[in-house]
Amino acid sequence: MERGRPRAAPFVAWHPVSVAKKRKPNRRSREKATTSSYTDSEGNVLVLRDSLSPGSIAKVGEQIDNQAYSVDDVWQRRTELIFERLAVSWEIAGLPLDDQKMLLGRYRMADPETRRWVRETLDQHVRAHIPELA
Repeated sequence: MERGRPRAAPFVAWHPVSVAKKRKPNRRSREKATTSSYTDSEGNVLVLRDSLSPGSIAKVGEQIDNQAYSVDDVWQRRTELIFERLAVSWEIAGLPLDDQKMLLGRYRMADPETRRWVRETLDQHVRAHIPELA
């Protein structure tokens, strides 16, 4: 028998029955926005939302006020904001992308010809579906 300090009893978590769990609030069910698909000359398919919430439209419509930005920087950022909010998926060479960060990253890495096609497609789509942004 070992002498010295007595051994501590193992820790046992205790949860009284009377403690109620917090309920998660019911999430508001949203209808899926309608989408439009656009296919480029190589067969890649870009799927865009047909509508945006008023808050998203306001955010895109805000001026980017930073004197460090050139006119080209502001134009580029606005295009990216519209792409971020409208792009649902983009299938490139048979590989579907639907994660928002991956979509924006792929757009930023695209060659100039692909970026031009995306910009023209966004412009055409916005004029047809969201004239407030045109």
